[in-house]
Amino acid sequence: MATSTGQRYGFNPDYAVAPGETLKETIDSLGISQKGLAERTGLTTKTINLIINGKEPISPKTSVSLERVTGVPARMWNNLESTYRNQLAKLADRKRLEADVEWLDTIPTKELIKRGVIAASKDKAELLDSVLKFFGVSTVKQWEVVWSKPSAAYRKSEKFKAEPGAIATWLRLGELAALEIETSPYHKPRFEAALNQIRALTTESPDIFAPRMVEESAAAGVAVVFVREIKKCPTSGAARWLLPDKALIQLSLRYKSDDQFWFSFFHEAGHILNDPKKEIFIDDGQCNTEREEKANRFAATWLIPSRLNGNLRELKTEQDIIAFAKRAGVSPGIVVGRLQKEGLVSWNSRLNKLKVRFTWNDK
Repeated sequence: MATSTGQRYGFNPDYAVAPGETLKETIDSLGISQKGLAERTGLTTKTINLIINGKEPISPKTSVSLERVTGVPARMWNNLESTYRNQLAKLADRKRLEADVEWLDTIPTKELIKRGVIAASKDKAELLDSVLKFFGVSTVKQWEVVWSKPSAAYRKSEKFKAEPGAIATWLRLGELAALEIETSPYHKPRFEAALNQIRALTTESPDIFAPRMVEESAAAGVAVVFVREIKKCPTSGAARWLLPDKALIQLSLRYKSDDQFWFSFFHEAGHILNDPKKEIFIDDGQCNTEREEKANRFAATWLIPSRLNGNLRELKTEQDIIAFAKRAGVSPGIVVGRLQKEGLVSWNSRLNKLKVRFTWNDK
């Protein structure tokens, strides 16, 4: 529907018109009574009355009979019946939605609207419909089954249990972004080779390394996506499998420094390479399982090989760190982060200026 100004509005009637009303108007105009229509079609008078009152559907067989008697095409009766039943279903569904609108308080809908993912609406039921479509589920109950089962789907995390709606929203944004990335079938050796190529990009700027790491990973069957962090979603990365031959690594800029960013990426890569495909791993700063410890060791070793560990204690100045980083083939910020992690340098050290800070742009 459009106004004289050209603005369009959706038309969502809160009622359903039974095809029986059209049938009654038609036979009245033809001077045929309900009893007469029953005699002409071979249906009982009771059946005709139920159809007219919307309590009995017009079957395809009946629509053919009505066409012969009334001259109105069978397809019209079928369309009227289909439209009526669909509208009844929508009205019943709206009642169910209205009963669940309070659940919206657990989802960062304003953030989804701000990002243009869903449309703003003052109608809570309509907004709930949009959110359920975003998550790819039919009801709030099914959302609970698919997205809110940390014991079955997610690494047990107190933070996840506290804010499941926010974290599920961030994960879904990553899932949708990954579906847009075409990947080759997953190939473990190829992904390991890709990690070597990506490691060499740590000294580059985001406009260079971001598309390259996406490209290199996709060729090995891994979709890498960058999704801006969401309030109450304390995650810097996640790893999971979308298909048996397509993995997903999702990264935010939670800490906004290159050392944290690259550590998160290689941490998630460790999960993809070494852990079961049926599990989802969320990096929320906790490290309370052997798998998380293993992923941490994987990331640390890939970024700074074990053979160089003995030299870390010798790094005292900016020049020392820059020279070591060049020899290791990584950015100086990664070296500073490692020194801080091992307690060799304080977290508020002046050496932090060697770290590169990342920010989101409109793209």
